[in-house]
Amino acid sequence: MATASHSALRIAIDTGGTFTDCVWMEGGVLHTLKVFSTPDDPSRAISKALRTIGAGTSVTLLHGTTVGTNALLQRTGARVALVTTAGFEDVIEIGRQARPRLYDFFFDRIEPLVTRELRFGVRERVDSAGKILEPPAADELAHLREAVRAAKPDAIAIVLLFSFANPANEAAIVSALAELGKPLSVSHRILPEFREYERTSTVVVNAYLQPLMQGYLEKLAQRVNELSSHSSSVPTSKQSARNIFVMQSSGGITALASAAREPVRTVLSGPAGGLVGAAAMAGRSGFERILSFDMGGTSTDVALVEGGARPGGQSEVAGFPVGVPMLDIHTVGAGGGSLARFDAGGALLVGPESAGADPGPICYGRGTQPTVTDANLLLGRLRPNRFLGGEFTLDLERARRITTDWLRDQHSKLTLEQFAAGVVRVVNANMERALRVVSIERGHDPREFALVAFGGAGGLHACELADALGIPTVIIPARPGTLSAFGILVSDVVKDYSRTVLWRLAKQLPQRALQSEFRKLAQAAQKEFRDERWRGALHHERSLDLRYRGQGYELNIPAGSDVSERFHAEHQRRYGYHHAGREVELVTLRLRVRMKAPHPPLKPAARKDARRLSQAASAVERGTVVFQSRTLITPVYERSELRSGQILKGPAVIAEYSATTVIPPGKKFWVDRMENLLIETEG
Repeated sequence: MATASHSALRIAIDTGGTFTDCVWMEGGVLHTLKVFSTPDDPSRAISKALRTIGAGTSVTLLHGTTVGTNALLQRTGARVALVTTAGFEDVIEIGRQARPRLYDFFFDRIEPLVTRELRFGVRERVDSAGKILEPPAADELAHLREAVRAAKPDAIAIVLLFSFANPANEAAIVSALAELGKPLSVSHRILPEFREYERTSTVVVNAYLQPLMQGYLEKLAQRVNELSSHSSSVPTSKQSARNIFVMQSSGGITALASAAREPVRTVLSGPAGGLVGAAAMAGRSGFERILSFDMGGTSTDVALVEGGARPGGQSEVAGFPVGVPMLDIHTVGAGGGSLARFDAGGALLVGPESAGADPGPICYGRGTQPTVTDANLLLGRLRPNRFLGGEFTLDLERARRITTDWLRDQHSKLTLEQFAAGVVRVVNANMERALRVVSIERGHDPREFALVAFGGAGGLHACELADALGIPTVIIPARPGTLSAFGILVSDVVKDYSRTVLWRLAKQLPQRALQSEFRKLAQAAQKEFRDERWRGALHHERSLDLRYRGQGYELNIPAGSDVSERFHAEHQRRYGYHHAGREVELVTLRLRVRMKAPHPPLKPAARKDARRLSQAASAVERGTVVFQSRTLITPVYERSELRSGQILKGPAVIAEYSATTVIPPGKKFWVDRMENLLIETEG
């Protein structure tokens, strides 16, 4: 498929807040591994995982990273200089009229990533049709170069007003600043689209992350290099870099060099892998309409999928608009490591603060404040000796002792059981709201979807969330705790291209002009794939952003015949009305270019003989588990012992290496031939 050796061991690694997850195929068998994350340097955990796997020979590493996301959340990125059209230096600060909270007059505005003294205006003008009205003068470019040099930025963002229509003036500034030796983020390369605020924000975010991501990926390549074979005819460091690929927020992988150059495309890298994996595993069992629910250690990611994971246009990360294509994923600060606390009025709150990997929950041995994981353990939902397949024992007595002392310090009169049950109810309410955002608030009925729950904690809460939303079926995929890594393993190589045109449509599309513009995007794609040494057939997916003339938002419609009629129909479905006689405007052309990856074989599980199939799976233990207000003696099953097709009934706890699933009373469950665990309400 690419520069990577076909004989190389393909390993997908997703770095998270608490665990770093690994998935790989070897001998036709899918293997998984979880190691504790190292937030100070995620590449250390990756190196440890590769050593544990024994990947000392040629390795192809597919990587989902949270480095960019964390840098935005923690404001630990680079010192950025912004070069823009004179008079528009404050666009990044003015933003849009939308208020984060409509009736709150005292909210804290998010500070822009570029301070006022690092914004530089250049006298230049291009009109909306692309005609150059005023090129930047040579003496002004020289003055700009020295001013930027004196400011000593780590990276430079270049965003001119109408560069999407004609990039000539922007290219002149690139030439003038190239000798400074700083990473350059240029808007006509990253996002050649209109809306100056969103484009500026996107390019600034890219510049903000670029030095950090470049340093991280270079360190990762160095660590992989240390583990790689020295027998390659290609210099090892170069070979290692070529064999590392990064997951993008749009649901496809890209080369390491591309990720280092445009890190803004990786800010939802890990969650994107989870959504791709959820759609793939649900599709194997015949479910095309799903709500994905990924509950990890620090956050929960939810999304809605109909027939495949598709990216959206404008998104927001850490309060900053990001205009590159990203899968439509909604994130809330609710995970297994989310901290519980009481507010000034005595109300119980959970998250968004998290214990993370260090110190982690109390039951991990170092934490001192109760978390969702501790609550599930205290309720009997987590079994102390069956965590990570028994490789790591949860300290139940420590959780009881420290939580009791903590409640006393909080002057709370709740019992341990009442407190733990309250924590679960609060975190469930937070996650239920997130699922409503991506379904009900967007015109979808959750009762028509299946809930695909994964992540280390997803199975602990999935059934209660399904009940709250009326969802009839819950799917716990095979190896749910490492599904994000699996999604990365099966992801294709994907690159996205776009261009704003702002054409009024009469009765039909201007086909000749349309084909010409798409041909230019395709040529740019072919060049980039060739430069990165990808080999294989390219599949093109064309789409158009359309709107009624005068509207401030667009709908994305696949290119083809009758796009106006399909736009009216989609507008009716999305918003409940349409204007059949109103003029339609074509705003932006989009081209997604995909190269199929060598997917691992996913064969159905072998059918057990009739005699074994008639024997019910035996519980490995029984214990007390709290289900809302009921405490029941509950069987605990090892998932590997559940035989395909056997229907069992809750209550039950299903333990496996990467996750635990809790099934309340009154629900039936079984493992299908695709190794997915299906749970349905009886009747």
